[in-house]
Amino acid sequence: MEAIEDKVQPNRVRELREDRLMTQAQLARKARVALRTIHSVEKGMNCRMDTKRKILLALGLRFEDKEQVFPQLRQRLHHELSRGF
Repeated sequence: MEAIEDKVQPNRVRELREDRLMTQAQLARKARVALRTIHSVEKGMNCRMDTKRKILLALGLRFEDKEQVFPQLRQRLHHELSRGF
């Protein structure tokens, strides 16, 4: 199970950013985070809850929508197991 936790953590940040016709730089500015943070998050790297909140708000979403953008480990595990890794 540790191997799955160490993997990248897929999220929908890039998809939602592109739907809004925003560049990574625009999202970073609006969220008040570093451009490299947006790049890392879109690559699936983990980030702090405060960073997730900033990104969600910058995308025009509510913090309560976080599960739709940043699925929990339990959901990712279920998805991986159902795909057979």
